[in-house]
Amino acid sequence: MNSLSELNLRLESLVIFRNILKDEVLRLLQPLLLLEGKKGSAEKGISAYAELVSALFKENENLSEYILDRVLSDENMYVLRLADGQKPSETLEKCLASELETLEALSALKSGRLKSSLGLGRFLPDWENSEIDFAAAYRERMSSLSRKGFGIFSKHLMFTLGDGDVTPVMTPDRVRMSDLVGYEREREAVASNTLALLGGKPAANALLYGDAGTGKSSTVKAIVNEYGDMGLRLVEVRKNQLLEIPGLVESLGRNPLKFIIFIDDISFSKENEQIGALKAVLEGSVSSRTQNVAIYATSNRRHIVNERFSDRQGDEIHENETIQEQVSLSDRFGLQVYFSKPDTEKYLEIVKGIISRYGIECDERELKIKAEAYATLRGGRSPRVARQFAELLRCGGILN
Repeated sequence: MNSLSELNLRLESLVIFRNILKDEVLRLLQPLLLLEGKKGSAEKGISAYAELVSALFKENENLSEYILDRVLSDENMYVLRLADGQKPSETLEKCLASELETLEALSALKSGRLKSSLGLGRFLPDWENSEIDFAAAYRERMSSLSRKGFGIFSKHLMFTLGDGDVTPVMTPDRVRMSDLVGYEREREAVASNTLALLGGKPAANALLYGDAGTGKSSTVKAIVNEYGDMGLRLVEVRKNQLLEIPGLVESLGRNPLKFIIFIDDISFSKENEQIGALKAVLEGSVSSRTQNVAIYATSNRRHIVNERFSDRQGDEIHENETIQEQVSLSDRFGLQVYFSKPDTEKYLEIVKGIISRYGIECDERELKIKAEAYATLRGGRSPRVARQFAELLRCGGILN
C-alpha cells in the first residue's frame, strides 16, 4: 500500500474482522496512521507512539505475531458459520481474503517507517516484524477448530459462569495427572470417559464422590489440563447457578470444542429448588442433544441430597416415594467414582510417592511414624494431608 492513510482506510473497511479494531494496540495505532505528512505530527505523535509500543510490548515485541494472534482468535461471522457446519458463501470468502491481505499488510508495518513518516526521533524503541502468510495461517486454524477453538476458548482452558456469561479463569490450577499420586484406577475411569467425549462417542455425566481431600476436584482439573490440546475445556458452575445450565449447554452445543460443565462440592437440603433443575439436565437431555458437553460433579457424599432421620417421620401419604426422590439424584450420573480415605499403607505410599518427586530421602520407619502423627494432628489421612506433610518435610519443618 502506498501510504499509511490508505492502510487506515482499509482497516476502517473491515467487516469480518471488525472487532479487531477494538483491540488496544490497533486503537492506538490507527490515529498515528492519519498523522503522516501532517504539520506538527512529531509533537502530536511522540507520546502516542510511546503509548502504542508500551501496549504492544506488554504481550509481544513482534507486531506481526501480535496481529496474527488477534486474527486467529477472533470470533466473527465467518468462523461461527464454519463452527455451525455451514459453508461460507463465495462473497464471504472473497471478503475474508481481502481483509486478511489488509491485516497482513498492517502486520508488516515497520516501526522505522512509522517514525519516519511522523518525524519522530530514532531514540524511540522499535518493534519486530515477521513474514507471515495470514491466509495460510487462517486456513490452518479453521481446519483445527475442534482442537484449538476460537474466541476466548482459543486462549484459555478453564472458565466460570458469571451473570450468564462465560468468563476465562486467568490464573487456573495447572495441576497435571503426573502430579497426582495414588487413585490411579479411579482417575483412569474418569479419563476414559473424557476420552470418549473427545472422540465423539457417548460419554456419561460423572459424579466423583468420597472423603474430603482425596483429590476429586484435582482429578477433574488435571484431566482438562492433560487433554486441553485435544479440544477439551471446563466451565465451572456454582450450585446456585444450576438453573442456568440449560442455556449454557445450548450456547456450547454448537461449538466444535468439547466441554466439561464442572460442579464442585455439591450437596443439597431437601428443600433446595435447584434439585429439580439438575435432575432435568442429567436425565439424558445433555447427552442426547449435545454430544460435546458432559457434567462432572464432586461431592463428599454418595447421596447428594442430605437426608435426616426426621425426614422419615413426616406426614406425607407417599412418604417412601418422597424419600427415594431425594436420594436418587446421584443415580442420574452414569459414571460414579468413589474416592475413599486411604488406609495406613496407602497413605504412606502416597507420602513416599510425593517426597520421591521432591528428591527427598529419609528413613522409612521414621517417615511412617512422623507421617502418621501428622495425619492424626490434621484429623485423618488423605492425599491432601500427605501433600501438606511432604511440603513441610521439603521445607525442613519435620523430622528434625
